Amino acid sequence: MTIPYVQHFDANLPSVAAPVRITSIYDAQIFTRRWVIRDKDRNLKTLLRKLEKANSGALIDEAMVDFKQALSARALLSSKL
Repeated sequence: MTIPYVQHFDANLPSVAAPVRITSIYDAQIFTRRWVIRDKDRNLKTLLRKLEKANSGALIDEAMVDFKQALSARALLSSKL
């Protein structure tokens, strides 16, 4: 069972038709794993490690903020919520 993220949002992965709904830290981890495989970016690998190590509410919130910032920086955060 995963802890749901209160502020869910949609993220886009290039060449994927539909956006992915991110509702938990687990969803963010899976999305980032696929993103790392696709882009092979060191910054994304660091983000993935941060998401995987998050084991408290504060660390999860911090990791999710970093995840959303990475999506925004690459224009992958869906504008409609």
